[in-house]
Amino acid sequence: MFPPRRTPRIHGLSFNKLIPNILTMLALCAGLTSIRFGLHGKWEMAVTSILLAGVLDGLDGRIARLLHGTSKFGAELDSLSDFVSFGVAPAVLLYLWTMQGAGAAGWALVLLFSVCCALRLARFNTMIGEPDLPPWAYNFFTGVPAPAAAGLVLIPMMLSFQCDYHIFASPILNAIVLIGVSFLMVSKIPTFSGKRFRVPHHYVLPMLLLVGVLAAFLVTEPWATITIVAVLYGISIPLSIRAFTRLRRQAAEMRAAEHAAAIAADAESGGGDVAAS
Repeated sequence: MFPPRRTPRIHGLSFNKLIPNILTMLALCAGLTSIRFGLHGKWEMAVTSILLAGVLDGLDGRIARLLHGTSKFGAELDSLSDFVSFGVAPAVLLYLWTMQGAGAAGWALVLLFSVCCALRLARFNTMIGEPDLPPWAYNFFTGVPAPAAAGLVLIPMMLSFQCDYHIFASPILNAIVLIGVSFLMVSKIPTFSGKRFRVPHHYVLPMLLLVGVLAAFLVTEPWATITIVAVLYGISIPLSIRAFTRLRRQAAEMRAAEHAAAIAADAESGGGDVAAS
């Protein structure tokens, strides 16, 4: 008589594999919470929630790669979280803060921002596993990523936290910012990625010192520091275009040199064959 067959045990998913998705869910909750703060007019808390969502969004992907916990489910969840936190939440905040004063045009502009964010994320998802940039441009994004776009579009609001000038709450100024950032999201402009950025050994200590100074300023002057960081990122966009152009030119020169060397080698081998005959 045969012994009873043992039912194979179903192994659960390791908690470490769930950490990236947990961080993504926390980012989504932070983005939704920013809308709640906006409905109550607590603008500083609303922007802080979006910034927290940005920090969590930056961590989940890196931790997923470190723990080898990347998955298609995680990628889709991350994109949905990004759309809510960086596409919907900033648009709602800006509309409640100032753009509703522009009537239907104000609503159309915040819709434009959300739609461009959705298109940018959809383009990014469709290029997963099939990058739209050549291998030598691994450290660049195509267009401004959604978290950075949320930071850029909220610069006037963050400036209003430090100054009493009503110009920062002007619908016209915010409309210009909305249109510009929306264009940057869906554009083909190369921007620095930083995901695979490596710090040279002789820059490690200065980098740690810079992080310490930044943390000190975040504690003492948080909004001024965050605004400066966002402005510096905007300034880096022309620099990224210049760096991308230089790398593309160098890659083209290398290909041309390799092609010329191959032609010369073929010609020499052909000449040697003729001489031998």
